[in-house]
Amino acid sequence: MAAGNRVVDVRRPGALIPLPLPSAEDRRLRDPRRSDVDEWGRSEHMRSLARTLYGPLYRNWFRAEWEGLENIPREGGALLVANHAAAIPSDAPVIMHGIEEELGRPVYGLADYIFKAMPVVGTLWSRVGGVPAHPENAYRLLREQGELVLVFPEGSKGPGKTYAERYRLSRFGRGGFVEIAMRAGVPVVPIAVVGAEESMPILLKSNALAKLMNIPYFPITANMLLFGPLLGTLVYLPAKFKLRVLDPVLFDVPPNQERYSKSRIMDEAESIRVSLQETLYEMLRTRRSVWFG
Repeated sequence: MAAGNRVVDVRRPGALIPLPLPSAEDRRLRDPRRSDVDEWGRSEHMRSLARTLYGPLYRNWFRAEWEGLENIPREGGALLVANHAAAIPSDAPVIMHGIEEELGRPVYGLADYIFKAMPVVGTLWSRVGGVPAHPENAYRLLREQGELVLVFPEGSKGPGKTYAERYRLSRFGRGGFVEIAMRAGVPVVPIAVVGAEESMPILLKSNALAKLMNIPYFPITANMLLFGPLLGTLVYLPAKFKLRVLDPVLFDVPPNQERYSKSRIMDEAESIRVSLQETLYEMLRTRRSVWFG
Protein backbone atom coordinates (compact mmCIF):
# COMPACT_ATOMS: atom_id res chain seq x y z
CA MET A 1 0.00 0.00 0.00
CA ALA A 2 1.45 3.37 -1.01
CA ALA A 3 1.75 6.43 1.23
CA GLY A 4 2.94 9.53 -0.70
CA ASN A 5 6.18 8.51 -2.38
CA ARG A 6 6.66 5.61 0.07
CA VAL A 7 5.06 2.18 0.41
CA VAL A 8 4.06 0.30 3.58
CA ASP A 9 6.19 -2.78 4.31
CA VAL A 10 3.57 -5.45 5.15
CA ARG A 11 6.26 -7.52 6.82
CA ARG A 12 7.06 -4.73 9.29
CA PRO A 13 3.93 -2.89 10.43
CA GLY A 14 4.47 0.86 10.57
CA ALA A 15 7.63 0.79 8.48
CA LEU A 16 7.76 2.74 5.23
CA ILE A 17 10.02 1.91 2.29
CA PRO A 18 10.96 4.90 0.04
CA LEU A 19 9.82 4.55 -3.59
CA PRO A 20 12.18 5.65 -6.38
CA LEU A 21 11.37 9.13 -7.68
CA PRO A 22 9.80 9.16 -11.16
CA SER A 23 12.20 9.83 -14.01
CA ALA A 24 11.98 12.93 -16.18
CA GLU A 25 10.50 10.77 -18.94
CA ASP A 26 7.86 9.40 -16.56
CA ARG A 27 6.90 12.94 -15.50
CA ARG A 28 6.75 14.04 -19.14
CA LEU A 29 4.41 11.19 -20.06
CA ARG A 30 2.15 11.72 -17.05
CA ASP A 31 1.87 15.50 -17.40
CA PRO A 32 0.34 16.49 -20.77
CA ARG A 33 1.42 20.08 -20.24
CA ARG A 34 5.07 19.01 -20.12
CA SER A 35 4.85 16.68 -23.09
CA ASP A 36 2.88 19.06 -25.29
CA VAL A 37 5.06 22.18 -25.22
CA ASP A 38 8.50 21.91 -26.77
CA GLU A 39 11.59 23.90 -25.82
CA TRP A 40 10.55 26.74 -28.16
CA GLY A 41 7.11 27.08 -26.57
CA ARG A 42 5.24 25.43 -29.43
CA SER A 43 2.23 23.34 -28.41
CA GLU A 44 0.92 20.71 -30.80
CA HIS A 45 -2.47 20.97 -29.09
CA MET A 46 -2.54 24.72 -29.72
CA ARG A 47 -1.33 24.26 -33.30
CA SER A 48 -4.14 21.76 -33.92
CA LEU A 49 -6.67 24.18 -32.46
CA ALA A 50 -5.23 27.05 -34.50
CA ARG A 51 -5.45 25.02 -37.72
CA THR A 52 -9.09 24.19 -36.96
CA LEU A 53 -10.00 27.82 -36.28
CA TYR A 54 -7.89 29.29 -39.07
CA GLY A 55 -8.88 26.74 -41.70
CA PRO A 56 -12.13 28.45 -42.81
CA LEU A 57 -10.33 31.80 -43.17
CA TYR A 58 -7.54 30.15 -45.17
CA ARG A 59 -9.92 28.21 -47.46
CA ASN A 60 -12.92 30.52 -47.81
CA TRP A 61 -11.63 34.07 -47.23
CA PHE A 62 -8.12 34.04 -48.66
CA ARG A 63 -8.77 30.96 -50.86
CA ALA A 64 -5.05 30.22 -50.91
CA GLU A 65 -3.61 28.44 -53.95
CA TRP A 66 -0.13 26.94 -53.99
CA GLU A 67 2.25 26.23 -56.83
CA GLY A 68 5.55 24.38 -56.46
CA LEU A 69 5.00 22.78 -53.04
CA GLU A 70 7.19 19.91 -54.24
CA ASN A 71 10.17 22.27 -53.84
CA ILE A 72 9.82 22.19 -50.05
CA PRO A 73 11.82 19.25 -48.59
CA ARG A 74 9.74 16.50 -46.99
CA GLU A 75 12.44 16.00 -44.37
CA GLY A 76 15.49 17.82 -43.05
CA GLY A 77 16.01 21.51 -42.40
CA ALA A 78 15.24 24.28 -44.88
CA LEU A 79 15.05 28.05 -44.56
CA LEU A 80 11.87 29.41 -46.14
CA VAL A 81 12.04 33.08 -47.18
CA ALA A 82 9.16 35.17 -48.51
CA ASN A 83 8.07 38.71 -49.26
CA HIS A 84 6.23 40.35 -46.38
CA ALA A 85 3.12 42.56 -46.38
CA ALA A 86 -0.08 43.87 -44.74
CA ALA A 87 -0.10 46.30 -41.82
CA ILE A 88 -0.69 43.32 -39.52
CA PRO A 89 1.00 40.64 -41.62
CA SER A 90 -1.34 38.04 -43.07
CA ASP A 91 1.29 36.07 -44.99
CA ALA A 92 2.98 34.25 -42.09
CA PRO A 93 -0.13 32.36 -40.90
CA VAL A 94 -1.12 31.53 -44.49
CA ILE A 95 2.32 30.05 -45.24
CA MET A 96 2.60 28.16 -41.95
CA HIS A 97 -0.95 26.80 -42.14
CA GLY A 98 -0.68 25.82 -45.79
CA ILE A 99 2.58 23.90 -45.43
CA GLU A 100 1.44 22.12 -42.28
CA GLU A 101 -1.85 21.13 -43.90
CA GLU A 102 -0.41 20.12 -47.29
CA LEU A 103 2.88 18.52 -46.23
CA GLY A 104 2.24 17.60 -42.61
CA ARG A 105 5.44 19.35 -41.50
CA PRO A 106 5.56 21.92 -38.70
CA VAL A 107 6.90 25.37 -39.55
CA TYR A 108 8.62 27.66 -37.05
CA GLY A 109 8.22 31.35 -37.86
CA LEU A 110 10.92 33.83 -36.85
CA ALA A 111 9.54 37.17 -35.73
CA ASP A 112 10.67 40.37 -34.07
CA TYR A 113 11.04 40.33 -30.28
CA ILE A 114 8.16 42.83 -30.10
CA PHE A 115 5.75 39.88 -30.51
CA LYS A 116 7.38 37.92 -27.71
CA ALA A 117 7.19 40.91 -25.37
CA MET A 118 3.45 41.47 -25.84
CA PRO A 119 1.28 40.12 -23.00
CA VAL A 120 -0.91 37.20 -24.11
CA VAL A 121 0.01 37.75 -27.78
CA GLY A 122 3.61 36.71 -27.08
CA THR A 123 2.55 33.48 -25.40
CA LEU A 124 0.02 32.62 -28.12
CA TRP A 125 2.59 33.35 -30.82
CA SER A 126 5.04 30.95 -29.17
CA ARG A 127 2.39 28.25 -28.78
CA VAL A 128 1.63 28.25 -32.50
CA GLY A 129 5.27 28.14 -33.62
CA GLY A 130 6.62 31.67 -33.26
CA VAL A 131 10.28 32.01 -32.28
CA PRO A 132 12.25 35.22 -31.56
CA ALA A 133 14.32 36.13 -34.60
CA HIS A 134 17.94 35.40 -33.65
CA PRO A 135 20.63 33.65 -35.72
CA GLU A 136 21.32 31.05 -33.04
CA ASN A 137 17.63 30.14 -32.76
CA ALA A 138 17.46 29.65 -36.51
CA TYR A 139 20.70 27.64 -36.55
CA ARG A 140 19.54 25.24 -33.84
CA LEU A 141 16.18 24.66 -35.51
CA LEU A 142 17.76 24.10 -38.92
CA ARG A 143 21.00 22.26 -38.17
CA GLU A 144 20.36 20.44 -34.91
CA GLN A 145 16.65 19.69 -35.23
CA GLY A 146 16.12 19.60 -39.01
CA GLU A 147 13.02 21.82 -38.99
CA LEU A 148 11.43 24.16 -41.51
CA VAL A 149 12.03 27.78 -40.52
CA LEU A 150 10.21 30.75 -42.04
CA VAL A 151 11.86 34.17 -42.18
CA PHE A 152 11.00 37.46 -43.89
CA PRO A 153 14.25 39.18 -44.95
CA GLU A 154 12.51 42.54 -45.46
CA GLY A 155 11.80 42.71 -41.72
CA SER A 156 9.38 45.43 -40.63
CA LYS A 157 10.03 47.35 -43.86
CA GLY A 158 7.85 44.82 -45.71
CA PRO A 159 4.54 45.21 -43.86
CA GLY A 160 5.35 48.91 -43.33
CA LYS A 161 5.05 49.68 -47.06
CA THR A 162 2.16 51.85 -48.20
CA TYR A 163 -0.28 50.69 -50.86
CA ALA A 164 1.53 52.83 -53.43
CA GLU A 165 4.70 50.79 -52.75
CA ARG A 166 3.04 47.37 -52.91
CA TYR A 167 5.01 44.42 -54.29
CA ARG A 168 8.25 46.40 -54.44
CA LEU A 169 10.63 44.38 -52.33
CA SER A 170 12.75 46.23 -49.83
CA ARG A 171 16.44 45.45 -49.42
CA PHE A 172 17.11 42.11 -47.72
CA GLY A 173 19.20 43.60 -44.96
CA ARG A 174 22.79 42.35 -44.93
CA GLY A 175 21.88 38.88 -46.07
CA GLY A 176 21.95 37.32 -42.62
CA PHE A 177 19.52 34.62 -43.70
CA VAL A 178 22.00 33.40 -46.32
CA GLU A 179 24.78 33.14 -43.74
CA ILE A 180 22.49 31.15 -41.41
CA ALA A 181 21.64 28.72 -44.23
CA MET A 182 25.34 28.34 -45.05
CA ARG A 183 26.25 27.65 -41.43
CA ALA A 184 23.41 25.16 -41.03
CA GLY A 185 24.10 23.47 -44.36
CA VAL A 186 20.49 23.79 -45.55
CA PRO A 187 18.84 25.19 -48.69
CA VAL A 188 17.00 28.48 -48.92
CA VAL A 189 13.51 28.01 -50.38
CA PRO A 190 11.99 31.29 -51.68
CA ILE A 191 8.20 31.74 -51.63
CA ALA A 192 6.49 34.49 -53.63
CA VAL A 193 3.20 35.64 -52.08
CA VAL A 194 0.50 37.62 -53.92
CA GLY A 195 -2.56 38.80 -52.01
CA ALA A 196 -1.18 39.87 -48.65
CA GLU A 197 -0.56 43.45 -49.86
CA GLU A 198 -4.30 43.97 -50.46
CA SER A 199 -5.54 42.17 -47.34
CA MET A 200 -4.72 45.14 -45.08
CA PRO A 201 -3.20 47.93 -47.17
CA ILE A 202 -1.61 50.96 -45.52
CA LEU A 203 -2.84 54.29 -46.87
CA LEU A 204 -0.92 56.57 -44.52
CA LYS A 205 1.62 56.26 -41.70
CA SER A 206 2.15 58.42 -38.64
CA ASN A 207 5.82 58.66 -37.70
CA ALA A 208 4.97 60.72 -34.60
CA LEU A 209 2.62 58.04 -33.21
CA ALA A 210 5.08 55.29 -34.11
CA LYS A 211 7.82 57.06 -32.16
CA LEU A 212 5.48 57.72 -29.22
CA MET A 213 4.45 54.05 -29.07
CA ASN A 214 7.97 52.76 -29.81
CA ILE A 215 6.85 50.63 -32.75
CA PRO A 216 8.32 50.45 -36.28
CA TYR A 217 5.31 52.14 -37.91
CA PHE A 218 1.80 53.31 -37.06
CA PRO A 219 -0.51 52.56 -40.01
CA ILE A 220 -3.78 54.06 -41.17
CA THR A 221 -5.30 51.27 -43.24
CA ALA A 222 -8.20 50.90 -45.63
CA ASN A 223 -9.62 48.36 -43.17
CA MET A 224 -9.76 51.01 -40.44
CA LEU A 225 -11.66 53.38 -42.70
CA LEU A 226 -14.13 50.64 -43.66
CA PHE A 227 -14.64 48.93 -40.31
CA GLY A 228 -13.48 51.47 -37.73
CA PRO A 229 -10.19 51.75 -35.79
CA LEU A 230 -10.72 48.68 -33.60
CA LEU A 231 -12.40 46.22 -35.95
CA GLY A 232 -10.14 47.42 -38.74
CA THR A 233 -7.12 45.94 -36.95
CA LEU A 234 -8.78 42.52 -36.78
CA VAL A 235 -10.61 42.08 -40.10
CA TYR A 236 -8.71 41.47 -43.33
CA LEU A 237 -10.06 42.23 -46.78
CA PRO A 238 -10.85 39.06 -48.80
CA ALA A 239 -7.90 39.27 -51.18
CA LYS A 240 -7.15 36.11 -53.15
CA PHE A 241 -3.82 34.54 -52.09
CA LYS A 242 -1.52 32.87 -54.57
CA LEU A 243 1.79 31.41 -53.44
CA ARG A 244 4.58 30.11 -55.64
CA VAL A 245 7.47 28.10 -54.18
CA LEU A 246 10.66 28.60 -56.21
CA ASP A 247 13.50 26.14 -56.68
CA PRO A 248 15.65 25.64 -53.57
CA VAL A 249 18.91 27.58 -53.50
CA LEU A 250 21.88 25.46 -52.42
CA PHE A 251 25.28 26.82 -51.39
CA ASP A 252 28.44 24.87 -52.23
CA VAL A 253 30.20 25.78 -49.00
CA PRO A 254 30.95 23.62 -45.93
CA PRO A 255 28.71 24.19 -42.90
CA ASN A 256 29.81 25.39 -39.48
CA GLN A 257 32.60 27.67 -40.66
CA GLU A 258 33.66 30.55 -38.44
CA ARG A 259 33.06 33.04 -41.21
CA TYR A 260 31.88 33.21 -44.78
CA SER A 261 32.61 35.67 -47.55
CA LYS A 262 30.55 38.82 -46.94
CA SER A 263 30.49 39.65 -50.63
CA ARG A 264 29.27 36.13 -51.44
CA ILE A 265 26.54 36.43 -48.81
CA MET A 266 25.37 39.79 -50.16
CA ASP A 267 25.44 38.54 -53.76
CA GLU A 268 23.40 35.45 -52.91
CA ALA A 269 20.87 37.48 -50.91
CA GLU A 270 20.45 39.96 -53.76
CA SER A 271 20.07 37.16 -56.28
CA ILE A 272 17.25 35.64 -54.20
CA ARG A 273 15.60 39.05 -53.80
CA VAL A 274 15.72 39.66 -57.57
CA SER A 275 14.32 36.20 -58.28
CA LEU A 276 11.41 36.80 -55.89
CA GLN A 277 10.79 40.27 -57.33
CA GLU A 278 10.68 39.00 -60.91
CA THR A 279 8.35 36.17 -59.89
CA LEU A 280 6.00 38.61 -58.17
CA TYR A 281 5.84 40.80 -61.27
CA GLU A 282 5.09 37.76 -63.42
CA MET A 283 2.32 36.61 -61.06
CA LEU A 284 0.81 40.10 -61.01
CA ARG A 285 0.79 40.30 -64.81
CA THR A 286 -1.31 37.14 -65.03
CA ARG A 287 -3.63 38.00 -62.14
CA ARG A 288 -7.10 38.86 -63.39
CA SER A 289 -8.47 40.29 -60.14
CA VAL A 290 -7.29 41.18 -56.65
CA TRP A 291 -10.35 39.44 -55.20
CA PHE A 292 -10.72 36.43 -57.53
CA GLY A 293 -7.18 35.72 -58.67
